[in-house]
Parts: sequence; structure tokens; C-alpha cells
Amino acid sequence: MNSETLAKYFDHTLLKAYATDSDFDAFCADCAKYSFAMAAINSAPVSYVKERLKNTSVHVGAAIGFPLGQTTIASKVFETKDAIANGADEIDYVCNIGQLKSGNFNLVREEMEAIVSVCREKGILSKVIFENCYLTDAEKLNLCAIARDVQPDFIKTSTGFGTGGATFADVSLMLSNCGEKVKVKAAGGIRTLEDALRLIDMGVSRIGSTASVKICDAFREKYGE
Repeated sequence: MNSETLAKYFDHTLLKAYATDSDFDAFCADCAKYSFAMAAINSAPVSYVKERLKNTSVHVGAAIGFPLGQTTIASKVFETKDAIANGADEIDYVCNIGQLKSGNFNLVREEMEAIVSVCREKGILSKVIFENCYLTDAEKLNLCAIARDVQPDFIKTSTGFGTGGATFADVSLMLSNCGEKVKVKAAGGIRTLEDALRLIDMGVSRIGSTASVKICDAFREKYGE
């Protein structure tokens, strides 16, 4: 592990409703400076951020149905297609949490298949956000089972906007039950180098955080380049 490989684990995040163009300018400058894996944003500023990162290796990722997941499959599919048309390289969508908790697994599967299919057709990475703070372990396991069948690129712990974020217990559950082809992204409340390194050691492939710069700087200060 060095500072460059650590940075490539991060989906650096700016999802605030009140983020301005100047906020995105500073955000993009940090993404480019550290060469993070992805700039994680809402779908509206995708083209703006894509333009500012066009000469970098940083992917642009759009959050779909964010943060509640309470839109129809058709609207999530449209938002996904629109984000891709505007330059998104990756899609993180929030599953329909209410329908999952209602036991409507067919709708949850249909939604996942529809969005993953669009992403796969366009060569775009897909991530399914569970929002574990609202789910029982049984519900998390049901989502993992659907993901094993549909095979999005990633399953993800949280939006960061719920009542809780990533926990080591949830990450362990997801890693143990997502299958060999589906990776795990931890997100929500990850703000320290120690937590980030522990998650990487557990086996996560991405970390979503607003504290990516702070964490990478802490690594350099502790370990050097």
C-alpha cells in the first residue's frame, strides 16, 4: 500500500444539495490532485464535473434515485440514461427500500436488472446502494441474494444520508454473501485512516467518503509516499 494505491480506493463525494459551482471546482481540483477512483455527485452536475475532469483518470459517478430510492423503475432508468449521456462513467442507485421491506422482491429484482442492464450495455459500472441502517440482516441477505443473480459491479452499504453509515458488521455480511463477481463499496461515516485501512483489509474494493483528502493526507503523514 502506498498513497497512490490508497487514493484509488476512494469515491470522493460531494452530494450536498447546496453545493455551488465554486464548490465543484474545488472538489474537482482535489479529485484531480489525488487521482481518486471516482467523483461521486448527484446527476445534475455530471456534465459540469465531467468537463473539469476530462484530462484526468478520475471517473464521474452519478447517484440515482438519491437519497431515498423512492422513485419508479422507469424514472430511475431515465435518470441513469440521462447521466450516462451527460458523461457518467459509474452509476450508484438507491434500491427501493420500502418495497424491499414490504417483501416485494420481484420489484427489487426488476429494478436492479433494469438499471444494471443499461449500465452493462453502455460499459458503465453499476453499484446498488442498500441503505443498511433501515434493513434487518434478513433483508440485507435477500438483497445480496438478488445481487448474486443480477451481478451489478458493486453493492454498497449506505448513502450517507440515512440514520447510520457503514459498519464493519454490515461490510462483513455483504462480503460473505455477495458472491465472487460482485464487489463491496463501503460508504457513510468513514472519516479516519484507521477505519479506511481496516475496511480495505476486510476486502472492500471502494470507499465512499467526503473525508478522502483528509484520510490520504493522514496516510502520507504517517507512512510517507
